[in-house]
Amino acid sequence: MAEAEPTWGGGVKPRAGHFIGGEWTPAGSGRRYANRSPWSGAVLGEVAAGDGDDANLAVAAAHQAFRDWSRALPAARQRVFLRAADLLESRQAEVLADLAAETGCGRHFAAVQTDFAVRLLRQAAQLTYRPIGEVLPSDIAGTQAMAVRRPVGVVAAIVPWNASLVLSGRAIVGPLALGNTVVLKPSEESPYTGGGLWARILTEAGLPAGVLNVVTHAPGEASRIADTLLASPLVKRINFTGSTPTGRRLAEKAGRHLKRLVLQLSGQNPLIVTADADLGYAVDAAVYGAFVHQGQVCMCARRIYVERPLAAEFIERFGARAAALPAGDPADPKTVVGPVINEWALALLDRRVREAEGLGARVVAGGVPAPPCYPATVLTDVPDEAEIAQGETFGPVVIVEVADSAEQAVARANGSDFGLAASVITGDQRRGLALATMLDVGIVHVNDQPVNDEPHMPFGGVKDSGWGRFGLGFAAEEFCELQWVTVRDQDRAFPF
Repeated sequence: MAEAEPTWGGGVKPRAGHFIGGEWTPAGSGRRYANRSPWSGAVLGEVAAGDGDDANLAVAAAHQAFRDWSRALPAARQRVFLRAADLLESRQAEVLADLAAETGCGRHFAAVQTDFAVRLLRQAAQLTYRPIGEVLPSDIAGTQAMAVRRPVGVVAAIVPWNASLVLSGRAIVGPLALGNTVVLKPSEESPYTGGGLWARILTEAGLPAGVLNVVTHAPGEASRIADTLLASPLVKRINFTGSTPTGRRLAEKAGRHLKRLVLQLSGQNPLIVTADADLGYAVDAAVYGAFVHQGQVCMCARRIYVERPLAAEFIERFGARAAALPAGDPADPKTVVGPVINEWALALLDRRVREAEGLGARVVAGGVPAPPCYPATVLTDVPDEAEIAQGETFGPVVIVEVADSAEQAVARANGSDFGLAASVITGDQRRGLALATMLDVGIVHVNDQPVNDEPHMPFGGVKDSGWGRFGLGFAAEEFCELQWVTVRDQDRAFPF
């Protein structure tokens, strides 16, 4: 039975949940869960708590819609994305409120997300003309050969909560523009801004029923849906953004089904400050790169390496800036550090900081939780055996290390199992580019901090940070099949 459609007006919509075959539907089991604000704890709405049966219904709807959508004229698909961009842009104020309420996202980063999403949609409009082929030379006389790109079919997208609007949009818009259909599984922490909102906008823009489907689930029950998507023979591709442990489990399961994935996983992103850098600029960049969206961005700087001549003054000034960052209500435009996503995340941050301190680390700034917020925290002298030094700690905590040279900093950074993003701040651009080529990461920004993204860029990491690339300029490589086609000009002579 269809449910009432979400209505606009600011704040999270009470009916965020399943959107299957063009209708808002309850979970087959009838189960729901409460979607709560990370700032106030208030219940924002009741959400469908789906399972594998619901996922199968969504896959079937996507499969049924694929034939017509994949054959739609490029101009018809293009109009959907251009209309959607206009709709999202006109409702920015409401979306900012939704992001603050549902994910604790402050005004600045919420605006970054909406701006990215609008640009994503407008750039995707040209992608409808992009899955072009190539005429190939053949050594067989009378043969014309071609390489042709075709949409794969149903794409499953599994996305996290931390940049819910951007990461869900990035996961679905490229595949849709290329003629695929999509089943989207948002995080239980962001069922509306990471799921229902996109269904609402694209449907209003004219996306046909079944082309985009959304399936939600209760906390701790993601595997019910993810396993079904992995096992379904109708799902031809999976894209996942999230933690490395979860990505590894998905890849292992996908391997049993010979199913291709695009994985964007954890990062422990280094920011290197050379001795000839502008100190004031380096501090400004590091403050933004470490603490934007309270450090809950996969690209955030986790470790800052400073060459020794600048180190003492950098640490002093950086720590003072971090200590002065205002924390509190994400709806307040003055807030820089809002709430972390839930109580579990807050407890994990505090435990890791306390452990590092017990092992000899020095807390330069922050380090004392103020629930539901954790303050901007700067640590130095962190030993390698500390848990916070080994993996990705998702929050407003950064480690500063002194390096005897930029090359030593690169070597330290490359010792990590992760390789998502990095940045180098230097007074010598040529040296910065040389250091960039030495870093084992998928993304490097010279004279900037690591939190950067554009819809058309090849976004992705190496090593334990994933494989494949997001970005509209590279979507055809991930979400189209390449088919070799030949045509004979004349009958061919066969030897027997």
